[in-house]
Amino acid sequence: MSLYGEPPDFEKTWGKLEAGVDQIMNNIKDGLSNQKYMELYTLIYNYCTSSRSSHGMSTGDQGTRGANLMGADIYLKLKEYLRRHLGGILASSENFMDDSLLQYYTREWDRYTLASRIVHHIFGYLNRHWVKREIDEGHKNVYDIYTLTLVSWKDFLFMAVQTKVMNAVLKTIERQRNGDTIETSLIKKVVESFVSLGLDEIDSTKSTLEVYKDYFEKPFVSATEAYYKNESDKFISENSITEYMKKAETRLAEEEARVQIYLNPSTFKTLIPTTETVLIKNHVGPIQDEFQNLLDNDKLEDLTRMYNLLSRVSDGLEKLRTIFENHVRRQGLGAVEKVAESAASGPAAGGEEGEEEGDEKPKKPAAKGKPSTDGDKAEAVDPKVYVDALLQVHKKYWDLVQTSFRGESGFVASLDKACREFVNRNRVCKVGSSKSPELLARFCDALLRKSSKVAEENEVEDMLNNVMTVFKYVEDKDVFQKFYSKMLAKRLVNGTSLSDDYEELMIGKLKDANGFEYTSKLQRMFTDISISAELNNSFKEQLERNHNKEELLDFGIMVLGTASWPLQPPTSGFTIPDDLVKTYERFQRFYQNKHNGRKLNWLFQLSKGELKTTYLKASKTGYTFQVNNYQMGILLQYNNLTSYTWEDLMFSTSLTKEVLIGQLGILVKAKILTIAEGGPSTLGSAGSKYDLNFDFKSKKIRVNLNLPIKSEVKAESEETHKTVEEDRKLLIQAAIVRIMKTRKVLKHVTLMQEVIAQLQTRFKPKVQDIKKCIDILLEKEYIERTQDQKDMYSYVA
Repeated sequence: MSLYGEPPDFEKTWGKLEAGVDQIMNNIKDGLSNQKYMELYTLIYNYCTSSRSSHGMSTGDQGTRGANLMGADIYLKLKEYLRRHLGGILASSENFMDDSLLQYYTREWDRYTLASRIVHHIFGYLNRHWVKREIDEGHKNVYDIYTLTLVSWKDFLFMAVQTKVMNAVLKTIERQRNGDTIETSLIKKVVESFVSLGLDEIDSTKSTLEVYKDYFEKPFVSATEAYYKNESDKFISENSITEYMKKAETRLAEEEARVQIYLNPSTFKTLIPTTETVLIKNHVGPIQDEFQNLLDNDKLEDLTRMYNLLSRVSDGLEKLRTIFENHVRRQGLGAVEKVAESAASGPAAGGEEGEEEGDEKPKKPAAKGKPSTDGDKAEAVDPKVYVDALLQVHKKYWDLVQTSFRGESGFVASLDKACREFVNRNRVCKVGSSKSPELLARFCDALLRKSSKVAEENEVEDMLNNVMTVFKYVEDKDVFQKFYSKMLAKRLVNGTSLSDDYEELMIGKLKDANGFEYTSKLQRMFTDISISAELNNSFKEQLERNHNKEELLDFGIMVLGTASWPLQPPTSGFTIPDDLVKTYERFQRFYQNKHNGRKLNWLFQLSKGELKTTYLKASKTGYTFQVNNYQMGILLQYNNLTSYTWEDLMFSTSLTKEVLIGQLGILVKAKILTIAEGGPSTLGSAGSKYDLNFDFKSKKIRVNLNLPIKSEVKAESEETHKTVEEDRKLLIQAAIVRIMKTRKVLKHVTLMQEVIAQLQTRFKPKVQDIKKCIDILLEKEYIERTQDQKDMYSYVA
């Protein structure tokens, strides 16, 4: 046919096209030959382009417009054909129900869309010219041919059959929920058809999920809600909460898998929250009520399941956090209660501070019929047992939070709050919240002393980390600092530190937790020890140059800075034994020559030495007594006589009565000395006489007599607490001055809040103490009340 010949007859052209389209739409499985494809394509091309000749060879616009007019006829005919074709499919669908309907619908959909794509390509020329021009001109009811086939499916088939199809889909899914096996591919194809039918009204080339959401998702989610409401109400009334949680967990997993297998991913955002509301939120009360029972019985798997479920709904965990906090606090208080009861019923397992492993200690039966006070119980508590009890509770519930509750910040905060409560306010702390930091410091002391039974390096470091875990919850960190520094000083002075590396490691941890200022004095102690070692070497070298070796004693000294070391001056006078006077005077002269103007304050109560015995027949080599200076002063008197009265010893040693009684008590108890018969038998009585025991025996060659006196240890503990209180007053005053100096004018309430905020890292100041410090500063005229405003303070420059 000539391109510029007479236009083809439309009816004949459409007749041939309709036959070809009908073959494609109804018998696509038989295929379409290339010849037939080109024949149909050429028919459309010739018909659309032949209109140019009827208007002559004028402008291109006229030719294009002619093509547009001819294309409209074919477009409308095709649209009418699709209506009739889909009407036939609709009529046939009346014969099917449920699964057979889904099979019919999906089969016809697959055939129809495949055929539509072929028809779309055959009508490609029409798409590129007439359809494009119509769309460009804003005609909304004109689509490309494939889109036209989808619109026709929606208008002439889908709208009539969608209710039946959805009912069949919902029945099939319900059967699957009830445990039957279904053909999921059918539902997946139905979903795909619903999604494909969504077209953007503004731009027909784009698709939307509007049809899917309106006709599939809404009824599906509604049916899901009704199904699970009935099931959950029935199941929870007939089964335990733990069984219900398993059921809910399984159902949620099934719905999530259902989205992945055959639903559109967008349904997740609607389906899962709806399912969570029905299965969890509607039953959140009974589920939460079961939480305490699970905690009591350590049901970790069920606790994990409950957390996973309730974390899905808003405010589902809030009540659990409160229950968890109260439970942990009760467990902590209960653990401490057991420790306190154990301490009250028997002696502490850890022994007194300063006792070496293997020391001989006289055994004494526990007193009967004497009621113990809370203070006695607190004193008797073994630091290791106490700290271990706190750590066991913390570790148990820390592991629970990390595993079952996935480390959720709310539960971590609840755990911290509960631990802070039972660490600072428990039965042992009834005498004061400062008891916990004191016991923690004593635990550190036992751990870092040479007598510690911990041998492995990693074990020591792990235990120091455990100490820091408890330290984090301690409110009175200044109390810990005081006791720790005192005990560190004793370890360094007595040379009983397990390792300098461990000491520095612990100080480093404290520094990381509380800052440089918290540990500055502790670090300066080590500097003093290093300087003292150099000083000792210089002194020994000088002695060796100037004196014979026979004249020299094995002498060592530590010169420690008063500002850094928490050491108290002696409370008793002391006459230096003649055997030590020369060495004492030589060092005095040596030090004054080296550091002119400095004054040495001798701490004889902390000094110690060793005495070699030559008077005892029980040992061929003799015993070595490890003694403190006061004991040395007493025993060296017996180089002159073998018996002294109480008055003689007081005069020769210059010790106070209390100190002398304590030291003599140790020597008598160890049977180094004996109270002479025929005179007063009470220790420290006037006229009592003390004889050297020539029959002394011991299984050990080295006998340690340098033991702490219990009354002195208790007095020292009380003195430390008093010092802390005094230091706190100064810290509060300093904080008030700093704040007022910065702010100049401040209200009473605001000042209180800022003081508490500034000091809470070291201790929690009491409101009453802050008020007293404000009054002191008012008297000292550091601050003043503002005129006409009694609750306002001004800084006085």
